[in-house]
Amino acid sequence: MRVNGELKDLAATVETTDVVEPVTIDSPDGLNILRHSATHVLAQAVQTVNPAARLGIGPFVTDGFYYDFDVADPFTPEDIKSLEKAMDRIIRQGQRFVRRVVTHDEARAELAAEPYKLELIGIKGGPGEGGDQTEAIDANNSATAEEESVEVGGAELTIYDNVDPKTGETVWKDLCRGPHLPNTRMIGNGFSLTRLAAAYWRGSEKNPQLQRIYGTAWPTKDALRAYQARQEEAAKRDHRKLGAELDLFSFPEEIGSGLPVFHPKGGIIRQEMENYSRQRHTEAGYDFVYTPHITKSTLFETSGHLDWYADGMFPPMHLDEERDDSGHVTRQGVDYYLKPMNCPFHNLIFKSRGRSYRELPLRLFEFGSVYRYEKSGVVHGLTRVRGMTQDDAHIYTTKEGMKEELTSTLNFVLDLLADYGLNDYYLELSTKDPKKFVGSDEAWEEATQTLSEVATASGLELVADPGGAAFYGPKISVQARDALGRTWQMSTIQLDFNLPERFELEYTANDGTRQRPVMIHRALFGSVERFFAVLTEHYAGAFPVWLSPVQVVGIPVSEQYGPFLDDIIMRLKKVGVRAEVDHSDDRMQKKIRTHTKAKVPFQLIVGEEDQANNAVSFRFRDGTQDNGVPVDEAIRRIVEAIETRAQVVTSPAALIEATDAPAPVTQDAR
Repeated sequence: MRVNGELKDLAATVETTDVVEPVTIDSPDGLNILRHSATHVLAQAVQTVNPAARLGIGPFVTDGFYYDFDVADPFTPEDIKSLEKAMDRIIRQGQRFVRRVVTHDEARAELAAEPYKLELIGIKGGPGEGGDQTEAIDANNSATAEEESVEVGGAELTIYDNVDPKTGETVWKDLCRGPHLPNTRMIGNGFSLTRLAAAYWRGSEKNPQLQRIYGTAWPTKDALRAYQARQEEAAKRDHRKLGAELDLFSFPEEIGSGLPVFHPKGGIIRQEMENYSRQRHTEAGYDFVYTPHITKSTLFETSGHLDWYADGMFPPMHLDEERDDSGHVTRQGVDYYLKPMNCPFHNLIFKSRGRSYRELPLRLFEFGSVYRYEKSGVVHGLTRVRGMTQDDAHIYTTKEGMKEELTSTLNFVLDLLADYGLNDYYLELSTKDPKKFVGSDEAWEEATQTLSEVATASGLELVADPGGAAFYGPKISVQARDALGRTWQMSTIQLDFNLPERFELEYTANDGTRQRPVMIHRALFGSVERFFAVLTEHYAGAFPVWLSPVQVVGIPVSEQYGPFLDDIIMRLKKVGVRAEVDHSDDRMQKKIRTHTKAKVPFQLIVGEEDQANNAVSFRFRDGTQDNGVPVDEAIRRIVEAIETRAQVVTSPAALIEATDAPAPVTQDAR
């Protein structure tokens, strides 16, 4: 339940004046509590099987949970099966979760055999009884502060006992802030252990490496099976797998972790994405700029990145130093950095000459390559890379015009995402991190309020993200749902009063005074690489026709029909269609299988009857066919599908049969 807004166990005492709200197990809070309770059962099962195992932390995470253990021998898949059985026995016992407030000294005494728990207790209270857990974690540069808070993040230090309902005996205990389910039986049979991994204690390579067990838990067995089905489908759509199968991109070991190369077919998709984006930006009044990949450190000192973002930047390159024959420095060197952001460069373009209010809003756009030092453990395919290209725009406007500009920018973003087939989304408003920001509270409040009003006016669902903003200003992010219902952060729009101040940007107002512009940071794709990955998984590699590397393949039933198909394919090429004829020696059925596996949108098959009637047979991705289509009509259909950015998967007849109603030839992805 929630008591006065705070999550508490059902066993907690409440007063008649308290505001009490129920928390159902299938709600977001309820699922987190269910999964956190399952972590305790997992840890108890591990220590039942292996009493020497030492406990790390065990938080809930998206769709599941994990627990870290220090064990002599790594876990194996066979261990997973035995641990699930041990968990099931504990669950069936119906052990009660009982909360107990303890002092730091009491906690140390009870958990004396758990060195990692003792470290967390030290973080919570320091050498004495007080202390600030959050500051201690931040000072230690921990990557797991949020996860650690499930242990020691509350106002009080608490231990949860697992109590045998028959004897009242405490059979296991763990340091935990809670809350939990009333008893283990409520976990039910909707849980599963999913995978094994290794993880450094508190996210630092300097610490011991622990063994991590991941799991998932759901209110029912049916909900678990539905999740597992989604996971299986997600595995089929994994962009890393499809990238190799469809020959789109790769990650050569010789280049380095998180640095992808795009192959010719992937290059076509990327080129189409970028070209269409450029077209739309030109129509919307953006100016294109280009900036270098490296810069002197002074630029990032001015912007604040070296104060707030240095951990995410590659180490500096010390250049331009000169020495005489004796080795004495005659010219001091300078530190250069690979750029993690484009915004400081765009500020210099704005500042390069005097600006008038008549030039505002000034919209600068760049496909700019940036580099970020992501830890090796978080680099993941194209979704988390070290070298990326951002479709970055920075808009300079007046304070009076900022709301109108933000509104038009948000509409532009949503319209362009829809053109790529993403039209199910909500907005997230990220606000100031009290410990990581520049500028005045008043400026932040004004910027946050303005963004909130613009987001609310869009009519989309708006979700709060407290403390999630960058150090220079609040932001709206578009959270798009893909074909599997998964959420991806896409476009971001950030309102910034601070960088114009730090760079001393000015324009001449209509009354002749010098004024500061307001700066809007806007990335539409986020990064081209990440957007590429999202589209690949959203479409399971079967891209809309306009993005497909090969849009049409001609397949002759036998060699004699090849010249007829060559003429048709040549006509398609002349109007810009990416088309080819398969003249290989493979049998027709093998050719069909090959190009179906390659997810080509249209296969044009020609036999004797087709050639005699100046027609073709369409074969679609789902295996359906539309036979005897006149050549001129076939070309019209293909060109129309490309121009409308349609997603074509089946024949018109199949569509009509499926819907029992007339349907167009193509399905508009928008």
